[in-house]
Amino acid sequence: MFIEQPPKFYRCLYPEAIFRMDPNEKSVYLTFDDGPIPEVTPWVLNLLDKYDIKATFFMVGDNIRKHPETFEMVVNAGHRIGNHTFNHIQGLKYFTNNYLKNTEKANEVMKTDLFRPPHGHMRMLQYHLLKKKYRIIMWDLVTRDYSKKLTPEQVLDNVKRYVRNGSIITFHDSLKSWNNGCLEYALPRAIEFLKQEGYEFKVF
Repeated sequence: MFIEQPPKFYRCLYPEAIFRMDPNEKSVYLTFDDGPIPEVTPWVLNLLDKYDIKATFFMVGDNIRKHPETFEMVVNAGHRIGNHTFNHIQGLKYFTNNYLKNTEKANEVMKTDLFRPPHGHMRMLQYHLLKKKYRIIMWDLVTRDYSKKLTPEQVLDNVKRYVRNGSIITFHDSLKSWNNGCLEYALPRAIEFLKQEGYEFKVF
């Protein structure tokens, strides 16, 4: 549960970051990290279009550089874009100045006010400086679709077990999530489950 749904003490580390939206509203916020890539992102877009759902894609700047056409597909489909740094770097392993430069390099293309730190970790100074410019979006439920240790059925079960009003749900439009079969299996079934439960899909 520590990974799938961050505990209170972890949320308190970044008090102004957004982990969950309105708990009184029966809605969820689908998010996708680590794209865009042509092998996976278009499939996600087609699925979202099938269900008439808008989502938020937290993108890696270098992937946009390598796959500009895929990036434009997401933008043209009307989804929200969020910054996930240029090189998917973890804040704890970088000096603050270098981390901020990497983030701003990504934002030269994205031009967004949303930011999600890769791996969910930032130094305190990084956090305090970034929140002056960005809405820092964390998550209330990470599906762990990237994991080699989970079956696709277990990934789907994470959604069913931990979702609640206002949940920010994290999937990944990445090769890790695609090659292990978890995204392809769990995402459409999770959407069907959430719809049956009466959740409305929203973006930030």
